[in-house]
This record gives sequence, C-alpha cells and structure tokens, in this order.
Amino acid sequence: MKKRKWALIATWRMAYEGVNSASYLLKCGEHSSKAITESIRTVEDYPYYKSVGYGGLPNEEGEVELDAAFMNGTTLAFGAVAGIKNIANPILIAESLSNERFNNILVGVGAEKWAIKKGFMAKNMLTERAKEFYQKRYNQTIGRGLSPYSGHDTVGIIAMDQLQNICVGTSTSGLFMKRQGRVGDSPIIGSGFYADSNIGAATATGLGEDLMKGCTSYEVVRKMRDGMSPQQAADATLNELELTLYERYGKAGDLSVVCMNKNGNVGVSTNIDNFSFVIATEAIPATVYLANKENGRTSYHPADEDWLAAYQMRVTGELK
Repeated sequence: MKKRKWALIATWRMAYEGVNSASYLLKCGEHSSKAITESIRTVEDYPYYKSVGYGGLPNEEGEVELDAAFMNGTTLAFGAVAGIKNIANPILIAESLSNERFNNILVGVGAEKWAIKKGFMAKNMLTERAKEFYQKRYNQTIGRGLSPYSGHDTVGIIAMDQLQNICVGTSTSGLFMKRQGRVGDSPIIGSGFYADSNIGAATATGLGEDLMKGCTSYEVVRKMRDGMSPQQAADATLNELELTLYERYGKAGDLSVVCMNKNGNVGVSTNIDNFSFVIATEAIPATVYLANKENGRTSYHPADEDWLAAYQMRVTGELK
C-alpha cells in the first residue's frame, strides 16, 4: 500500500523536538491541528528558549508578554492572542479561539480573563534564567544608552496531514525589551501566518514591523495560488519586500519565511546567514537545515553535527 503524504516545516532549530514528536502523530493519521498544537507546546514548555513561552525574554518593564496564533486552512478559522501574561501555552488558547465564531483575536487582560475562564493554566512565565539574561542585557544596552532591541525568533510551524488538511501556528515572546503592549507580526493573520488547504500555507519570522509591511505570509500563499512553486513564492516575496523597504524606508530588518503547498512541497527564504529550519515528511525524518541566499535565490543543506552541538551549547550554556 502506498504511503499517504504528510509533511511539516518549521522555523528555527528550536522547533526540532516538537516537529519530531508531531511527525509521529501525522504518521498515525492525526489531524494537522493536533500536530501544530503539540509541536508548538513542546517549544513553549522548554525553559531555555529565550524567544518563546516559558523562559521567554521580557519587555522593557521586565514582564513576559506572549503572542500566538493558529489557523485551520481547511475552514479558514483562526484564533490569536497578543500581549498575554502569566498563562501557559498561548498556542492552545489561540487554537481554542479559532473555534469561536466571533472574538477571534484577544489581547492583554481580556485574553487572560478568557483563558482562565476556559480553564487554561495560569503560570509565571518569567524564569530566573530569563531575569538574569535581562539584567545582563539591560546593563549592556539601555544602561549605556544603546538600543536594546534584539531577539525576535518566532516559532512558526506548518503541518499537512494525510487528508491534506493544512494548519499553521505561531508563538513568540516578541522583540526582546519591547515596549509594553507591543505586538509584532506573529499573531496577525496574513503577516505572521496564513493557511489555505486548497493552496498551501506560510509563516514568517524576523522583525515583525517589517514583515507586516508586506503582509508576508499571505503574499507567499497568493503567489503559490498563482502558480509559483513554494520556493519561488518564498524568494520572490522576500526579495520584493526587502527591495521595497530599502527603496522607500531606507532599511530592512531580519526577514525569513517558510512555506508549503497543498502537495506537501516546501520553500524557504531568508536575508540572514544560516537561517535554521526543520522539515519532516513521510519520506524524511525530522531534520534541521540551514538556509542562505545568494543573488536572490535561497539554498539550504542539513546542519552538521558541529553546528548542532554549538547551538545546544549556546542555548543551555552559561549566560554571557
């Protein structure tokens, strides 16, 4: 019997463990929505990842504000939360909101009240390690009159199940030392994520203020609808956005996107060096890749053992 096709693609090395677990769910015939929530929850729960969930880095007030989103590409239902504090696993709240007919995006106190009412777990998301890192960076930046902004690595995951249902999810603690209440692209439909099971899906990571200027994820899906391959759509969208930003705004931040079409084919584009992402399919076990762009075209290859070991040391080693 021929194997039924399924696939996952995710931003950043931090998604590897979640993608690996979710691949078994899809292999066993689970819906792509479960693969998304379970894989992103794995990332959110790991305390050493500084840009997502528990252990995420705080805003300028020293508080962890989290954003997350979920979209079902078959029904086009979506849900999102922004600026939510002291609630575990915002991806689960976003997925739950996608089942509501109205009020699909909730922010701040309203999102927190709704989550508690619905039985989601309250949790202090600021770890001692994150506080220590915050203080070190504060002394190195704001304390010296320098810009503090860095660290905006959203986890975004796309899953296609054996029935070709495509879902996408995102989760992030946002820009490190952001202003209280700042919201980036991650919970904004069309910018940080978009999915249509009849076409495909995309999810973006990088500087949200710039990614939103191009409605990046929707634009990638639109290009796939118009006949481009996922790789062509990803590169064309980021190349056009970066050029436009330089021409009209004078600068461009970090921009990266991963995507998948309805056939399970994937694409990736980036304007940074060694952008890491993860792929798993019925034919390929969960694998970390590194992407680079030259002359407008992105190429990628599996990360080697040295890179993976160095990554693990950076994540779990002594704070500097």
